[in-house]
Amino acid sequence: MLREIANPRQVPGEGRRRWFTDGYFDLIVWYEREGGRVSGFQLCYDTGWKERALTWRRGKGYDHRRVDDGEVSGRMKMTPILVPDGIFDCRAIAERFHRESETIDPEIRELVYTKLVSYPQSGS
Repeated sequence: MLREIANPRQVPGEGRRRWFTDGYFDLIVWYEREGGRVSGFQLCYDTGWKERALTWRRGKGYDHRRVDDGEVSGRMKMTPILVPDGIFDCRAIAERFHRESETIDPEIRELVYTKLVSYPQSGS
């Protein structure tokens, strides 16, 4: 079950952010400002294995990426970065998110779930 991290790092000059996590998901939610509407979110999934990230921003839409963890055998670990990734299984991720998010803010849960099931699939 997702749980909220108390006091996540805030970036001066940006709106408020909230962070929710469990063993499979990390969800970062961005607000326009303190008390404002949600401006976007990033849902990282399959954390610890083949982590990927779906980012949605109001006015910009979706971006799906794989997290390159920076691990290179025999070298010092590099900074993780987001790189292009293939197909996003929106239905499977949406269903799992819906199950794992029962305890979080209902408005956030509904927004993220709605955006997951609305993800545009090519060929559909």
